[in-house]
Amino acid sequence: MHTTSSLLTELDALPVRWEVGGTLAAPLEAVAALLLAVAEGRVGDDNLLVLARAAAARQGAMTVVAGPGAGAYRAELAGAVEPVEIQVDQARSMMAVQSWYAGVHAATACPAGTLVTHRVHRVLPDHPGFADGIAEIGLRARMSRDLQQVLEVIADRLGCRQSTLPTRAGSSEGEIP
Repeated sequence: MHTTSSLLTELDALPVRWEVGGTLAAPLEAVAALLLAVAEGRVGDDNLLVLARAAAARQGAMTVVAGPGAGAYRAELAGAVEPVEIQVDQARSMMAVQSWYAGVHAATACPAGTLVTHRVHRVLPDHPGFADGIAEIGLRARMSRDLQQVLEVIADRLGCRQSTLPTRAGSSEGEIP
């Protein structure tokens, strides 16, 4: 029997290094439908939204292809960069992404509507997709900016309010090792 390891299960077992979040005044189902939308084709606001602002996606050089198993995908990039591994769990409203970092986007119901979080569990500085400039920006600052952009797209599509929550670090380091 062949078993494929689950990226989400693997990341669930690791501590959270950094976490950012924000709320949308909209039902969980509506937010999750936009946040977790992944299909074969070019990456954009309607397909793999969490990576739509990546440089390769903005240049039209990032494409999603189906991976092995339900909810498994790869985002392939032009050039020598390795593909990004993606796993979507619609039932849990979660999406794992692994490239030079491994993290999880999740949507959960909250009193204000829906809480969207982005947690990073590990960073791989030796990965070919790791950019030296990320250390200058700081991963938490980049996470906050990227999540804010995702929330803005969803809020615009759903016509709802949004608010960003403070960044929380799971470790005392706060920066890339």
